[in-house]
Amino acid sequence: MNRGSNPLLASVLAAGTQPGLEGHIKVVELRQGQILAEPLEKMGRVYFPISGAVSFSVPLQDGHLVQTGLIGREGAVGALQALDGRVSPNRIIVQVRGEAAVVEAERVAELAQRDPRLRSLFLGHEQFFLAEVQQTAACNAVHSVQEKVARWMLRLNDLIGTDVPLTQEMLSEMIAVRRTSVTGAAAALQRDGLISYKRGHIRIVDIGGLKRASCECYGAVRDHYDRLVRHHD
Repeated sequence: MNRGSNPLLASVLAAGTQPGLEGHIKVVELRQGQILAEPLEKMGRVYFPISGAVSFSVPLQDGHLVQTGLIGREGAVGALQALDGRVSPNRIIVQVRGEAAVVEAERVAELAQRDPRLRSLFLGHEQFFLAEVQQTAACNAVHSVQEKVARWMLRLNDLIGTDVPLTQEMLSEMIAVRRTSVTGAAAALQRDGLISYKRGHIRIVDIGGLKRASCECYGAVRDHYDRLVRHHD
């Protein structure tokens, strides 16, 4: 396993508790569509994605899903629940397939209780995730569909790279708009030469142009990460 592919896991392993955690890590496959937790369900594992992306979504009674956050190779899924035994507030589902390093939640809780440095690392990441959720709520309320599409493509680029396996249905869940609106926004970005879009797959052609087409929220989320997570490294 390349620990450096997940900076949070690398920081955890460098915090002085390697003998207590190292032997308890295993790498598992994350399958697209795999549900890691349902709302109000207790999580028994902490996932550190190495590749792929995991989304947090709120299921509505009419069958729609609204995505509230996204975690990939820079974070962890289930860390806060491990620290205090809370249940998941969202449906946690694999958005883009990949791999994750997995540790049993009980082991993470035990080590974090003994080592304040570990607890600080996990809480810093949870603060970042909360900030991203709040930024997403503001973004969905005021920014245009095209700005939001550009923003999420940039976010996925951070987690996956320039080639993104992404359907219109998945993108519509991310920004809480109809698929027809997503189709129009993606077509406009493609006409401007910023992306290349085929059914179920997006390739980012011009990252600088896509940043200019995005709203302020992408930069704000990156700033949150630098302030709340990266300064612990």
